[in-house]
Amino acid sequence: MKILVTGATGNVGRMVVDELLARGADDVRALTVDPARAALPEGVEVVRGFVGRPSLDWLHGVDVMYLAPHIPTVAETCRAAARAGVGRIVDLAGAKGDHWQAIEDGVEASGVPYTHLEPGEFMANATIWADQIRAGDEIRDAYADSANAAIAQEDIAAVAAHVILGDGHEGRSYELTGPESLTRRQKVEAIGRALGRELRYIELTHDDAVRQLQPAMGEYAEWYLQGAAALLQHPQAATPTVAELLGRPAKTYEQWARDHADQFR
Repeated sequence: MKILVTGATGNVGRMVVDELLARGADDVRALTVDPARAALPEGVEVVRGFVGRPSLDWLHGVDVMYLAPHIPTVAETCRAAARAGVGRIVDLAGAKGDHWQAIEDGVEASGVPYTHLEPGEFMANATIWADQIRAGDEIRDAYADSANAAIAQEDIAAVAAHVILGDGHEGRSYELTGPESLTRRQKVEAIGRALGRELRYIELTHDDAVRQLQPAMGEYAEWYLQGAAALLQHPQAATPTVAELLGRPAKTYEQWARDHADQFR
C-alpha cells in the first residue's frame, strides 16, 4: 500500500511519517517543499511539492493520502486525488462546523472515500506562553477559567497512522481530545510543575490579550481569543476516542509538559 503524507515536515505530518514507519509501513511517500533539508528517514520516498499546489505527479499510484489542512486548495487537491485514483483520504480538520469545516467539505465533495480526524486545541499551543515563562513567573493572558481537553500532536499522529493502516474507518469522523478538560490556569500550573516552578496566571482583558498576541498570531489573535471566551460558557469535554482507537490512554497535559519542558526553559 502506497501512502502519501502531505505536509511531511509539518508539526503533525512529520510525526505521521515516523508513526507509519514504526508500525511497519514500507511504501511511504513524503511531500515536502525542500527535500534536501527535510531530513526524512531512510526508506521514505521524498518528493518535492506543496499541498497548496496540487499535482498529479505526486498523487500517482497512491492508495491512501494523509491530507494536511490547507483550506485554499483543499477542493482542488481532492479533485486531483480523485482523478489520480487515490483510494482514501485521511484528513486533518477540526471540530465540525468551525473554521476547518471547509477541509471536510472539500474532501467529501471529491467523492474519494475518507476518514476525518477532528482534533481540538493542540497542547503545543501553550508555547505562546514560552517567552513569558522564560522571563519570569507571571503569565499574562485572558480567560483563565476557559477550559478544553487539549491533545498532544503525538497522539494525533498515532491515530492518523492507525487509521491509515487499518480497516473499517471509511466514512468515519473521529473527534480527538486529550484525556481531561483543563482550564488555561491549570495548564500554566502544570507547566510550572514540569519546570519545578510556581507559575501565576495574571488575567488580562480581552482587548489587552489580543494586542499581546497580535505580534505572534496576527489576524488570528482575535479568532483564537474568541474561542477561549466561548469555552468559558461551554467547556470542551474530553472524549475517549484516542484510547478506544489506540488501546492505550491519551497523553495527559502533565506528561506533555514534562516531555516538552525544554521549550519553556
